Amino acid sequence: MNNPENLKYTKEHEWAKFEGEKAIIGITDYAQSQLGDVIFIEFPGVGEEFIAGDVFGEVEAVKTVSELYSPLSGKIIEVNNELEDSPDLVNSDPYGAGWLIKIDISNSNEKDELMDSSSYEKLVG
Repeated sequence: MNNPENLKYTKEHEWAKFEGEKAIIGITDYAQSQLGDVIFIEFPGVGEEFIAGDVFGEVEAVKTVSELYSPLSGKIIEVNNELEDSPDLVNSDPYGAGWLIKIDISNSNEKDELMDSSSYEKLVG
């Protein structure tokens, strides 16, 4: 499993990449491997606000449908529209082209509650 060290992780298998007061969020390599081929993603609207732990969308795969949980509180500033036509990018490049949303973080202290790469690897074993 690939778990880049520059990212933070949740027990629900989302990752966050921090860029100042903004974050890019996606699902982990482990999550996409468990889901199977991703065929559709339900996104929130730009401008919607979420609290850490809130459901912000769903990922539909051949095997199952899974809710997506926001690792941080904040406002959606962008969604990855490329995934509408190519949802398989979540499978082939979960930490790159397969990112899901970008948020403007409202509580930067929440970053400290997320797992680092080695803690996440212990979780997924």
